[in-house]
Amino acid sequence: MTKLKGEQCLMRIFVGESDRFENKPLYQYLVELFRKEKMAGATVLRGIAGFGAKSHFHTANILRLSSDLPIVIEVVDAKDKLDQIIEKIDPIVQEGLITLEKVEVIKYTST
Repeated sequence: MTKLKGEQCLMRIFVGESDRFENKPLYQYLVELFRKEKMAGATVLRGIAGFGAKSHFHTANILRLSSDLPIVIEVVDAKDKLDQIIEKIDPIVQEGLITLEKVEVIKYTST
């Protein structure tokens, strides 16, 4: 298990629910890649509303139901590991946003 404590880095990847790569949902492909690359962990969050660079509004509102809701994938790990994985995912994420920020890890445990 990866040990994390103190200052680490948070990567957020913003994509659409309908984005795909190699016949899989993009978020699923990315999470599987992060696991294979032994990242500390990843979480996928499904948004209820949002818009991106093209300003297309996506919502879960029943009157305007979108099949392309916002998806955010969050990964916390050491900056150098995230820098390496960014090189791999840059050509995969065709549309979206990738951000990095410093975070303070208080606790990371498997129990």
